[in-house]
Amino acid sequence: MQAPETTENTTQNNTLQIARSERTKGYVLLAITLLIWGSFTLISRVGTTSALTPWDIAGLRFATAAMVLIPIQCFRREWRFLFNPHIIAFALIGGVLYSCLAYLGFGDVPAAHAAIWLNGMLPLWTALSAWVMLGETFTRDTWLSLCLIGLGIGAMVGMMAMQNSFHLGIGDLYFFLAAGCWGVYSALLKRWPVPPWQAMAGVALWSAVIYLPVYWFLLPRHLEQASFNQIALQGIFQGIFVVIIAMLTYIGAIKRLGAFRSGSLLALAPLLAAVAAVPLLHEPLTMALLMGILGVSLGALQPWRWGRKISSKTL
Repeated sequence: MQAPETTENTTQNNTLQIARSERTKGYVLLAITLLIWGSFTLISRVGTTSALTPWDIAGLRFATAAMVLIPIQCFRREWRFLFNPHIIAFALIGGVLYSCLAYLGFGDVPAAHAAIWLNGMLPLWTALSAWVMLGETFTRDTWLSLCLIGLGIGAMVGMMAMQNSFHLGIGDLYFFLAAGCWGVYSALLKRWPVPPWQAMAGVALWSAVIYLPVYWFLLPRHLEQASFNQIALQGIFQGIFVVIIAMLTYIGAIKRLGAFRSGSLLALAPLLAAVAAVPLLHEPLTMALLMGILGVSLGALQPWRWGRKISSKTL
């Protein structure tokens, strides 16, 4: 007969092994999400500077995602949630508006600008949306984050003015508004919570229903001028990897690592994309842009919170 202490130790060891395994899976899922989100900036920029228009890329995104999800939903036999008006609101704001504005931005300014005005503005828009729609007050961490973002952007603009190289364009405004759409979408998800799969599938399917007829009949299309490889790359990456795979891996990472750790590490995606754009897309990364990227990345990463967590564990 096994001693009680031995049984207890075995149970504790098994629990620790399971926890380590889950944590490892979480970091693997997070790495996949980071890779996709970082590649989103680069591949979107490549697409919008080719024969394809931003409207084409949005159409490929929604059409491909719908073609993949419709058979899955037929197998799941789950359709009732699509008639939830909240799902339609998610699709309009977090699907159609966000995607169109982001792709318009990629078609006008270099990839490094997305790190500042698209990804870097997310903490600001998320905090404002949560304050207005949910009544959440700004915490000390939120204020510190926004101050770092403001300092980074202020340093960037000041350096541009000193060097007489102020080159912000309409694409930066598109990115700024796209970040606002995502901030409102995030607040709505908290206000009207739905299961993750329903949120992902509902946004993708309703975005296709809303956007594709408008795109086909009213918006400029250059699909016939693009090569098959260009169309396939944007359709598969935007519609499958970004819309479906990255969403599921991000949800899995949050489940295993927590929202703060997952979200903080993913703040590195725009910084990595901006650096990678220099050799891959031959885009300049000036000192002014680097100052802005570092400021917004630190504001989103919130390294002081990591320090508090580490010190609390050692006490």
